Amino acid sequence: MNISIITVGKLKEKYLKQGIDEYLKRLSSYAKVEVIEVPDEKAPEELSETEMVQVKDKEGERILAKIHPDTYVIALAIEGKLKSSEELADTLDKLATYGKSKIAFVIGGSLGLSQQVLNRSDEKLSFSKMTFPHQLMRLILVEQVYRAYRINRGEPYHK
Repeated sequence: MNISIITVGKLKEKYLKQGIDEYLKRLSSYAKVEVIEVPDEKAPEELSETEMVQVKDKEGERILAKIHPDTYVIALAIEGKLKSSEELADTLDKLATYGKSKIAFVIGGSLGLSQQVLNRSDEKLSFSKMTFPHQLMRLILVEQVYRAYRINRGEPYHK
């Protein structure tokens, strides 16, 4: 399986990079996983609703340019479906079983995802009703994907 994590912005925090790198290394024996960073749109702190939409749209165009037509897209969105680790594992297992060999998880910027990206998504996934920094969300996501593979293989990990 080929998994892409498409995310807005550069990861600057060394401790997050180290954690993500560790899980990517662990995942390498289960799947090919790549992290694709697209530039975030520079914007002032205070934005009007229209300006927020414009920023998300520009970031969304960059995200959509990285998604192949035959890719199954899972957008991380606060309004998405909440799943347990076991349910995420089941989702990945079913996608593989039904021939979906390319999966992209999409993490938006600080303002979230554009409507175009949400429309392109095959599924919307929420990790919580809380808001997390998108940099931290990368670490949480790769850990959960690793956990899903361990669950699907019946290997000890998911306690």
